[in-house]
Amino acid sequence: MQHTRLAAMPCPIARSLDRVGEWWSILILRDAFAGMTRFEEFRASLGIAPNMLTRRLNALVEAGLLERRPYSDRPPRHEYLLTPRGRDFRQVLLALLTWGNRHFAPEGASVQILHAESGALAEPVLVDRATGLPIDGPAFRLAPGPAASAATHRRLARSRTGAAGADMADPALAAPVGAAAGPAGADAVGPALPGASGGAAAAPGPAGAGATPADPAPAGTAGAGPAAAGAARPPLA
Repeated sequence: MQHTRLAAMPCPIARSLDRVGEWWSILILRDAFAGMTRFEEFRASLGIAPNMLTRRLNALVEAGLLERRPYSDRPPRHEYLLTPRGRDFRQVLLALLTWGNRHFAPEGASVQILHAESGALAEPVLVDRATGLPIDGPAFRLAPGPAASAATHRRLARSRTGAAGADMADPALAAPVGAAAGPAGADAVGPALPGASGGAAAAPGPAGAGATPADPAPAGTAGAGPAAAGAARPPLA
């Protein structure tokens, strides 16, 4: 299957992967939450080739996760700021961080989520806002949304009648088709974190980092969006 076809699929996970499924894109967003805004900051942090970084930044701007804003006319330079849609991705990064620590860090965690005041180690879980129950528990199941295709109905019907435990094997699938960013009626990862977007309850992290001073953007990155500053967020990795 071609990557470019994912956006046309009705699955919310496929559509999300079409925007952030390339690994450099997720790492750029990680660094944006650490306060990086300039081309050279991203390049130095990631060790990525300039032409690849230009493509990834342009794709994130086109997807509405970053905003390109000019900070210099002579020479023309731009910085890249998180949009509300981009800031809403933070809970996904926190979930990835937790999953990576649990399964792929035999030497121990390199980044942890701590309560900002007590310093206690957080254990993020995805919970329902109304009941406080874990989304991956037996109280919840996946259901077709109003825009679900016949194939989606068949797949979800199979998950209810097929292998044991298939109902909520992937709690991230709970977002209804066509829903806004974030699962409907569900909080984000763990206890509340200052500045988390969308009213979601996100796991607490270390003190936030603000936006950083300017660095040159690549030649040919033209066009500026409306000025919109991204909220400061703690670094994620």
